[in-house]
Amino acid sequence: MNLQSGNLYWPTTISNPPTYPPLQEDIQCDVAIIGGGSSGAQCAYYLMAKGIDVVLIEKEKIGHGSTSANTALLQYLGDKMFYQLINSFGEDIAVNHLKLSSKAIDEIEKISGLLDLDPNFFRRDSLYYASYQEDLVKLKKDYSFLKKHHFEVDFLTSRDIADLYPFSKSAAIYCRNDGEINPYKFTVGLIKKLQNCGLRVFEETHIQGKKVEKDYTLLQTNHHHTIRANSVIVAAGYQCQEFKHDKNVSFVSSYAVITNPVDDLSSWYQKTLIWETARPYIYMRTTSDNRIIIGGLDENTTNPQKRESMLINKKQKLIQEFNKLFPSIEVEPQYYLSALYAGTHDGMPIIGVYEDFPNWYFLMGYGDNGMIYNMLLSQIITDVITKGSSPYLNIYLQTRPLLENK
Repeated sequence: MNLQSGNLYWPTTISNPPTYPPLQEDIQCDVAIIGGGSSGAQCAYYLMAKGIDVVLIEKEKIGHGSTSANTALLQYLGDKMFYQLINSFGEDIAVNHLKLSSKAIDEIEKISGLLDLDPNFFRRDSLYYASYQEDLVKLKKDYSFLKKHHFEVDFLTSRDIADLYPFSKSAAIYCRNDGEINPYKFTVGLIKKLQNCGLRVFEETHIQGKKVEKDYTLLQTNHHHTIRANSVIVAAGYQCQEFKHDKNVSFVSSYAVITNPVDDLSSWYQKTLIWETARPYIYMRTTSDNRIIIGGLDENTTNPQKRESMLINKKQKLIQEFNKLFPSIEVEPQYYLSALYAGTHDGMPIIGVYEDFPNWYFLMGYGDNGMIYNMLLSQIITDVITKGSSPYLNIYLQTRPLLENK
């Protein structure tokens, strides 16, 4: 699966990342995790905290899949607006989902503080503005539900926005206590920390065959060795679909640029995360070295050649969109990428549990809050493996019903 192309920024932020050997013997474990990105690292963290013997395998290099292309805006609001989630799932489930997402940001902050490698986690507020006048009704509806359930939000008028920023929009929701991070540093740092605590990690090791029994799975690797595991977690990002396709998953192509470092960002109020109500939307954030990440302009294609052919044009358009908001900040794209982007039709991430894969868990943190979804789904899967259940599992199972289908 061709995940991304272009000139990636995050891998340049670590000059000499740790490396791990390929698997060279037959081994056993309690849980085998397939995938060495952020979701695999987060699963390993929670499982090992419960005393579980974990093996993690990555078919390439740690963090070099979708993690390297993740723009890592940490926001509890997502692709589907809050009121839309309520319409689809009911108010209780929608509220629980947003609260779990908010707590996941807290967890990411806590884990970041434990790492030897600083992942550049920062708390940031978010500006979620109305792209068009007709979006005001939707924005006000979302704000009303958010206030009802005590989320830290304010409603900004056009004058409020103009007082804070060098641009104006008709209205916006201002969300407090979101965040940003370097996802590559987080993943590399967490896996190294866990390896020091006993995690067995193997790179350039991928699955070429499997024997799935009721009580165990035997994974056969490309090096002709086996892993016998009581449970398996497929935390392979978008490549989960190569093991088991789920009909709720949808793919598009997305684009991002990372600019030169900017000397003066004083016109950017609090370095807030910025996004909009339009779908597809433009979003932007800063980095620890004062670069600017601008992303969006999604296209409804999964063809790698077509996606890549539009990259130069998309790069220019993303810079133009930024200049509309911040005309006094001069930027140029130093890094840029096109990437496969997965979401779900109903707007919620997925834990896949299937009859033909007993004791397998497919972690599909798809959507614009991938790291957050990976975090909360990792905790739920850990509870199911170690305790037998989780009160939140049914929210994210692939079998979840929609209200409109009842």
